[in-house]
Amino acid sequence: MTEETKLIMEELAKINVNLEGVNNQVGTLNTQVNDMGVQMEKMNTRMDKLDTRMDNLDIRMDKLATRMDNLDTQMVKVKKQVKEVRLTLENEIRHNISIVAEGHLDLSRKLDEALKVENEKEMLLVRVNRLETEVRRIKERIGDIA
Repeated sequence: MTEETKLIMEELAKINVNLEGVNNQVGTLNTQVNDMGVQMEKMNTRMDKLDTRMDNLDIRMDKLATRMDNLDTQMVKVKKQVKEVRLTLENEIRHNISIVAEGHLDLSRKLDEALKVENEKEMLLVRVNRLETEVRRIKERIGDIA
């Protein structure tokens, strides 16, 4: 073998070694790409689950928005009813209480007048009793004298 052939053989051996290294690296890259593919599939699966959860969340949020709208409607009705009750209190009930209170005041005055007459009547009865007793004593004295 000639010198040139030896050099070529040596170069070919070096190239062969380099090719084996490249093959090993390509194999490693293939493994890594395969691993990345598996991870991508897992990530896609997780993303699908996340999409499903987001859809469910959107549905729940729509239901919540509907409920909030219903609550707002009910609150408007309640505010209207409270306003009506306040107006009734101010315009009717307070006025009626004043009327009843005025009537009660008149009744109280009339009762006081009636009691005043009763008190005078009692005082007159006490005086009559005392006078009758005195008349009886005077009659007894006159009877004793005569």
